[in-house]
Amino acid sequence: MVSGSSSLARLRWRRRFRSLLALLLLAGLAFVAWLWLPAPALTVPLVHVIDGDSLTVRQDDAPLTIRLTGIDAVEYRQDCARGATRWPCGRDARAALEKLAGRGPLHCEVAAKDRYDRTLAACRTAPFPDGIDLGAEMTRLGWAVATSDAYMVEEAEAQAKRRGIWQGDFVRPENWRATHERPNTAMTPPDA
Repeated sequence: MVSGSSSLARLRWRRRFRSLLALLLLAGLAFVAWLWLPAPALTVPLVHVIDGDSLTVRQDDAPLTIRLTGIDAVEYRQDCARGATRWPCGRDARAALEKLAGRGPLHCEVAAKDRYDRTLAACRTAPFPDGIDLGAEMTRLGWAVATSDAYMVEEAEAQAKRRGIWQGDFVRPENWRATHERPNTAMTPPDA
């Protein structure tokens, strides 16, 4: 009778172990599904386009500055070259983003904040999967360079078709910013 009760105990243990394993498997699948869900998108009215990769929207009656993720557009004050002539490619990049964004609203998936306290987000003109991905289109039109693998195909297409800044020579936006730092506007107290 001792061997019968020991096999019964083993059978119960196996059932409990299988139940626990099934529960852990379900919890793992639920966690993976949660990770794969897209970030919640904000639907926000457009207030102002700052430059080719930054814009201001209104969220909860307060202005919110958004920087498009995955791209780096030429700066508003930046010039590019076509042969011997200079042209205001930064202004053209801003105009391109204004045209793409239209009057809004925009549907933005917020990713994080940058060191300038801007909200990093991927924005579309309509909820995913519809509408235009502003970062992809700015890169495809040649007004921005890709900063992540997400838009490398669009950058290669713009470069091959010589669109936007790729129609001539330009300084990469990050390098242009490094050599054209904004002057410090803070006032220093007079010496006493």
